[in-house]
Amino acid sequence: MRIATDIGGTFTDLVYVNDKGEFGFAKAHTTPPHFEKGVINVIDQSGIDPKSIETFIHGSTVVINALTERKGVKTGLITTKGTRDLLEIARGNRPDLYNFRYQKPTPFVERYLRFEVEERLNYKGEVMTSLNEEQIKEALSFFKKEKVEAIAVSYLHSYVNPIHEQKTVELIQQLWPEVAVTASHEVTKEWREYERSSTTVFNSYVKPIAASYIDNLSIKLHEHSVNGNNYIMQSNGGTTTFEQAKQTPINMVESGPVAGIYGSAVLGEILGEENIIAFDIGGTTAKCSLISNGKVKITTDYYIEKSERTSGYPIKVPVVDIIEIGNGGGSIAWIDESGSLKVGPQSAGSTPGPVAYGKGGTEPTTTDANLVTGRLSKENFDYEVDLEKVKAAVDEKIAKPYDTTEEEAALGIIRIANSNMLNALKLISVRKGYDPSEFSLVAFGGGGAMHAPALAKELGVKKVIVPVASSVFSAWGMLMTDLRHDFIQTHIKRLKEVDLTSLNGEWEKLDSQAVSQFKEEGVEENRIMFSHLADMRYLGQEHTVKVPVPTGAWTRETLTEIIERFHHLHEQNYTFKLPDTPTEIVNLHVTAFGKVDKPVLQKLTATGRSLDAALKEKRNVYYEEEGWMETGIYSRDFLEPGMKVEGPAIVEERSSSTVLYPGQSLIVDDYGNLIVHTGVK
Repeated sequence: MRIATDIGGTFTDLVYVNDKGEFGFAKAHTTPPHFEKGVINVIDQSGIDPKSIETFIHGSTVVINALTERKGVKTGLITTKGTRDLLEIARGNRPDLYNFRYQKPTPFVERYLRFEVEERLNYKGEVMTSLNEEQIKEALSFFKKEKVEAIAVSYLHSYVNPIHEQKTVELIQQLWPEVAVTASHEVTKEWREYERSSTTVFNSYVKPIAASYIDNLSIKLHEHSVNGNNYIMQSNGGTTTFEQAKQTPINMVESGPVAGIYGSAVLGEILGEENIIAFDIGGTTAKCSLISNGKVKITTDYYIEKSERTSGYPIKVPVVDIIEIGNGGGSIAWIDESGSLKVGPQSAGSTPGPVAYGKGGTEPTTTDANLVTGRLSKENFDYEVDLEKVKAAVDEKIAKPYDTTEEEAALGIIRIANSNMLNALKLISVRKGYDPSEFSLVAFGGGGAMHAPALAKELGVKKVIVPVASSVFSAWGMLMTDLRHDFIQTHIKRLKEVDLTSLNGEWEKLDSQAVSQFKEEGVEENRIMFSHLADMRYLGQEHTVKVPVPTGAWTRETLTEIIERFHHLHEQNYTFKLPDTPTEIVNLHVTAFGKVDKPVLQKLTATGRSLDAALKEKRNVYYEEEGWMETGIYSRDFLEPGMKVEGPAIVEERSSSTVLYPGQSLIVDDYGNLIVHTGVK
């Protein structure tokens, strides 16, 4: 038995698959702050035998929550003399250009806890000033007095040569073995000292929190007779061991959301769809990512708390390129000072939740609006829904100020939410040079299928795929992942002048590091696969484009091919290319996969029953332009391969609904996925 668990803000999801390839799932309420209890609860609720679990995969928001809620530990920073204020200086590019009251992000380490030591390497990694070990001892004495619980070590140019950082860590571990410590070269070997220092600080800030959480989870699993292989989902779309996750927990920063993106790529491969837009709507956020030619896009230019008004904090580790906005089922509808209707980013969360939950919520949300318009049925909630109370909230807060009806107000809320989500979908497709009509949309999460058909039609996407058990699809994605590690090394060279022997040697070093890492994790060498990428730019540019490159030894012919790929990708991303301008490699990027045996999807058997057997009822649903329409409501549990449903219609399942508009239709494929044809020609 393989199981995957994904902790969300409201529910903890579980998906399991047995040795026959049969899938099942369960949901239980999330149990903050002791999230491991929710994991055990959902295992119990699933009814599976814990002793049969060979592989346990886990996705968690513990790291991102600790960062955004400022609930990490007191952290000190040891850095090169003269760079104490690096975190404060940050970058000069201001997102809110004309805001004269603009404030830079407040560093997570206060100035009095940032300690300078004498040491210096040049950009080649050569020692210019030896490490002053006495100053490190002074720093540790001060940190002990201040009750620091974690230390970050970040020196200039350590991405080329980590010798001084290694000595510093050794000394700290000798003198103070209890303290959590992270050196920058352990989390990233990319240049840019501010981003590298920020990432190192964050890893130290959450390290004791993550270690405690993983240890508690491990103990609970062992007590519950779950004694198989335990893995944690990483932000790069792969998994790693519990022990490795405790050392570099910052790689878990987007642990939960990226699993659904990777799952979308796997599902696309099974269905013969190489170009996918993955779209996930949960209770508080909507997330989307673009998969081109079957490849999930990875970036190391990731930020938390970045918006149009704040520059946020950089985290320079590989993260699936994902766009996230504050629009979900619990997003609150409100009217701003100018009289405009807004939806989100404020959320009712799970407590008190939407008005429909009956737990004290008074502000109308997207979920409430879908109830008022008939897109959701009150029968499908875990709670007793007072529909009149829901209508009253929409009427009081939205309809009356605009002097309109409840249903028009509710439809307004849905349309504003859709508009916000459409902007996010455009950011990862149209604005990056991709034609949405060449992609299929995979919709998942509790609200994905409800909004996707309307959004796809407006975006120009012809097909929407609603996977089986779409509300727990992120957990399903974890079951389909391999072990994965990324190794990135800054290596700035002009392509036309590069020494191929030296460059091929650098690739071999990174490959060897990957093999060593996987051997420690018990992965046989014949199960390791490599993917190589190069971050490239034109001479004189600041930032780069990630270019897929061959995994074998490079030749002069290889260089010509790579340069052509770079020109093409640069034009796709930025609408121009400069074929006569010299090109540079900035970073070498090796992605190594430790292949694991994955379950094979089983095709469903049709019994031959009619579509009428799946018809639950007919009810009025309020649609844009058409108004109230009598709509067929179908139970997904009774739909079989080959069945076709014509819109307007709604297909209901446990914790999700698919809304078909007039002119749209869906077909159930061989695996039970709903394939929606949006009406786009």
